[in-house]
This record gives sequence, structure tokens and C-alpha cells, in this order.
Amino acid sequence: MDNIEEEVREPVSPSGQYFNTAPLCSYVFGFLELEIPIDDDQAMYLLQHVFLPINPRFSSIMVRDKDEKMKWKKVEVNPEDHLKVPIFPKIESTEFYDKDFDDYVSKILIERTPQNKPLWEIHLIKYPTSNAAFTIIFKLHHALGDGYSLMGALLSCLHRADDSSLPLSFPNRKSSQLLTPKKGFFKLFPSTIFSIFNSIFDFGWSIAKSSIIEDDKTPIWNGEEGSEFLPCALTNLSFSLDEIKTIKSKLGVTINDVITGVIFYGIRLYMQEIDNKARSSNSTGLVLLSTRNIGSYQSVQDMMKADSKSPWGNHISFLHLSIPNLSQTSLSNPLEFIWKAQKIIKRKRNTFTVFLIEWVLDMMLKLRGHEAVAKHIYTTLRNSSVVMSNLIGPVEPMALANHPVKGLYFIMSGAPESIDIAVMSYARTLRITLKTQKDLIDEQKFKLCMVRAFEAISKASMEIPNKTKIK
Repeated sequence: MDNIEEEVREPVSPSGQYFNTAPLCSYVFGFLELEIPIDDDQAMYLLQHVFLPINPRFSSIMVRDKDEKMKWKKVEVNPEDHLKVPIFPKIESTEFYDKDFDDYVSKILIERTPQNKPLWEIHLIKYPTSNAAFTIIFKLHHALGDGYSLMGALLSCLHRADDSSLPLSFPNRKSSQLLTPKKGFFKLFPSTIFSIFNSIFDFGWSIAKSSIIEDDKTPIWNGEEGSEFLPCALTNLSFSLDEIKTIKSKLGVTINDVITGVIFYGIRLYMQEIDNKARSSNSTGLVLLSTRNIGSYQSVQDMMKADSKSPWGNHISFLHLSIPNLSQTSLSNPLEFIWKAQKIIKRKRNTFTVFLIEWVLDMMLKLRGHEAVAKHIYTTLRNSSVVMSNLIGPVEPMALANHPVKGLYFIMSGAPESIDIAVMSYARTLRITLKTQKDLIDEQKFKLCMVRAFEAISKASMEIPNKTKIK
């Protein structure tokens, strides 16, 4: 203990502190689905010689120094303490292994990692499921970094399946995010009084939603605190990116508009099926988004540089989106949800609300401390019916040490929302992951409503001419 000050290095960022508090302890889960199994020795080698060297925080814990400031302290890491290999009953049936997998994931989603060890775990699922022959689950504390940082770390362990000497390539990030705010005050400052009014109104509404205004109680939201400790289910949907691009071209909208419209329509279909009155409830989706002004992932080495345009850490904000009501018109013409989503997103992009929210969080941190910010974020998440986030994945198929990657997706946990929806592209597939509260949401019916929404929108889009414009 005499040389503890020498072992303490980097200060914990403000966001790193409020993501690891009593009211808010959040994790990012990354799921890597392999086409063939990987043996234990190779997994341990990759953990020690590929994963751990990525970032010093993977070998550090959070401690307080003599001035009561949080710092990252370098510690010795015993990989076996972080590598979890569950044992399922030997049934040799994919159907039963699917259930065992789902039950295991439901359990680890609500468990907190010990604070006296680095804040991550890797789970190896050796049993074949309907999605993969072998699944690796990365459980990474949000204090280590945001989804962009952690996904960048994960991708640095992978290589292109066709040619490992070539770098991974990604679609244009601006066309992939649900919402992408423009960086730079003068560039984003609205050019009209109407846009300025929208920014002020949205900011005021967002602050109110984060403090005093709750969503209506519906089949997807009951407003109870502590839902982050309740069992939840994880389900996945896969859609063809080519089909989504066809819908996009037919309607003259963006991929974001299509994805958001499908999600909103599926949510309303589910709500109506459970309670017809809920089709017109006041319900909101909270979109978590990156404030980085970059076009694609940077390498971890570049993120760690002092002058990086996209530094490692948590660089996120959020925006509230009202979920459009389900009317008779939209039931007969589901494309209304796409056009409403386009209108909402276009309007939000022309405001600087997201940066005002960042400023409020910074001021709150300086005046009241990270615990107050954590409580504010917790209430923001709890007061919204759905939380949504998305990340882009590589265009080409990948491999891990020459083991082909069949699928890649992520989800967040540890926050009080009843529904968490994560969207990620990989190769020619778009994966939508649904985390739902077990005692509140019928996860299979919810998934079915999302599929119905996509199919209805796809069918309706094929019946109209190309590039239909909003009037």
C-alpha cells in the first residue's frame, strides 16, 4: 500500500463516475456469434494477449485517492476470474440449448460485477443454439467507455474473413445512426427563427421529461422504480439490409427513417393488442446517441491519443421522441409511421437540443456532483417508455482468429427502462435486439408485432412508385 499513489494513474472521467454509482450502474453487452467452436486454450490466449492489451482500463479498478478523487488504479489481472464458462445440461438439442442460453443471459444482464476487480467479464457459451455454434458474450461496464469505444475495442480483436490483411470497412455513419447531430455550434445554429423556437421548445420538454413529466401508464411502461433489478428477456430480429434499402429508395427517405418507423409501428401494434386505449397514449422513446463528429470507427490507439477527434470514453447524449399514435389511417397505411419518423428526425436534426442537454449535465456535475447527474439520468431513463440506441458494424464478414463470425449484436443493461432496443448492422443484415421486462412484456408477442410492422411497411412500400415525397 505504500506505493499506491504510484499505481494510480488516469483520473476517472465525470461520465465514468456517474455510470458507476448506486442509482446507475450500467453495462454494455456485446454478443459475438461464431460459426465454429473455439477451444479453451485459444480463448485464454486471445484474452491475455489480444483483449487485455487493448486498453489500460481493462486492467484497472476505480479507487479514491487521498483527495477523494476517483482514479483508475492498475492491478494484476487473473484472467480466470473474468472468464465465465457456464455448464448446461447435456441435452444435445438446439431447442433446449436456446432456452438455457436465454435463461443464462437473463441472469447475467441484472448481475453487477465486483468493484475490487476490473469491470468486465467474458462468457463463453459452448453449446450450439439456433443462431450460432459458439457464442462469446462481452460484459463491459459503461464506466469503461460508451458503445462506440467498447465496440471499437471489440472490433480491434477481429479481422476480415476474406483477407485478414485488409482493414474492416463500414457504411457511412451519418446514414446509419437513428439521429446524428451536427457538430460545431456555428454549423448547427439554426438559420431561422422557427428552428430556434424548436430548439428551445425541445430542450424545455426534454428537461421536463427528465424530471417531472412521466409517460402514460401502458402495457409497456408502469413507472415503477427498480426495474433494473427485475428479470428480463432478450430476443433478436434479423432483417435484410438490401430490403431496407429498397424501402428507403421507394419512399425517398433514409435508412434511419425506415428503422425508426418500423420500431414505432411495432410498439403501437403491441400496445393496441394488449390494450386498445394505449394506441393513443402519451409515450416517448429516448434515443441515446453519440456526439462524436466522425465518419467511422477509429482504432483504439487513435482514440487513446490526447489530440484524438474521437477520444476514448463516454461521449453520448439523448433526445426524446414522441411515439406517433396508432390511428385508423396508419393502420390502413403503415407508411404513415415512416413519414412521421422522417418528419420527427428531420426536425430534431435542425436543433441544438442535444448539446444544450450536454451543457446541463456538465453544469449539474460542477454544481452538485456525479451522484446528482446519475440520479438525473436514471429519472430520464425511467420516465420514458422505450430506450433506443444503435451502432454500425462492418460491411464484410469477419473472423476471430480464423473462426468465422456469423452474427454480432449488443444491448445495454443496468438502467430502469422496461424496454431497451438496440440496432446494429453487420454484413448484409440488420439486427434489432429487444430487452424486455419479463413480468410486464410478452416478449414473443412483442417480437411478432415488430415482424408484422416490418412486413406491412415492406409490402406497402412495394405498391407505390419510387421516391415518393412527403407533402
